[in-house]
Amino acid sequence: MTIKTANDMLITVFGGSGFLGRHVVRALAKRGYRIRVAVRRPDLAGHLQPLGRVGQIHAVQANIRYRPSIDAAARDADAVINLVGVLFERGRQRFDALMTDGAEAVALAAAAYGAHVIHVSALGADANSTSHYARAKAGGEQAVLAAVPEAVVLRPSIMFGPEDDFFNRFAAMARLLPALPLVGGGHTRFQPVFVGDVATVIAEAVEGKAKAGTIYELGGPEVRTFRQLMEFVLATIERRRLLIPLPFGLAKLQAQFLQFLPKPPLTPDQVELLRVDNIVSPEAEREGRTMSAFAVTPTAMETIVPTYLWRFRKYGQFRGRVA
Repeated sequence: MTIKTANDMLITVFGGSGFLGRHVVRALAKRGYRIRVAVRRPDLAGHLQPLGRVGQIHAVQANIRYRPSIDAAARDADAVINLVGVLFERGRQRFDALMTDGAEAVALAAAAYGAHVIHVSALGADANSTSHYARAKAGGEQAVLAAVPEAVVLRPSIMFGPEDDFFNRFAAMARLLPALPLVGGGHTRFQPVFVGDVATVIAEAVEGKAKAGTIYELGGPEVRTFRQLMEFVLATIERRRLLIPLPFGLAKLQAQFLQFLPKPPLTPDQVELLRVDNIVSPEAEREGRTMSAFAVTPTAMETIVPTYLWRFRKYGQFRGRVA
């Protein structure tokens, strides 16, 4: 039997042009894999080409809601990675269509070609959650494991990195607003994880370092409350701002209007998500279903976040008085 090397293997990455996707493509390219990036707009994925050798990375058109395009993207792949997800709904981009039905379609296509499946979900995925997002994520996990029982499911906490949508968002708000809201009082706990570490875990899973049919929970080295994270943002960008507790009910009322903005800072569904801590469960810790299973040492946010949030300081990279 011929044993394939990385150079012989083709990996299809659905959603590979996004925040996590570009880090996954980079990690796989460094290991020598051939990479097929399946995205809705291949013409907008040109930024991925420099991450690998000439011809190593190839973008193809695929719509997670259109099964024939999924089948075409999965054809002949040795492994299929699904990163597709949205934080809020717009038009046809619905939670269930993308993160439940779409996840199932990707898994079925991979199974048809005998490809390994790595499905990226999210901490907080829960079929009984009051959040539609969390229920859709849980539905996707169930559908993937039903279609491919050997699939590996990864649940990262909120991810940080230069293009993240968390620290950048609140730093931008702090630059413009006199105060930042603390939904639910700011008591919700998070375990921020570096996007590069998550990409490394995915690459390790491709290489067979994950146990088949297992759900892994990925968190960083520290647990922080929402208030502590906002304090960290303000200290990093050297700005003084009020932190105002906002009850869940009032936050949800405001979100009813904010959700209609082109890129809403808060939606009613996100308010529901904030009712539950976003941290690695004791069960996952006890059973070794965490970053430790991949010999990856989580990176502290203090070593990464300041390297890109400096642009929100009044004096940029230069030190100045706190604004």
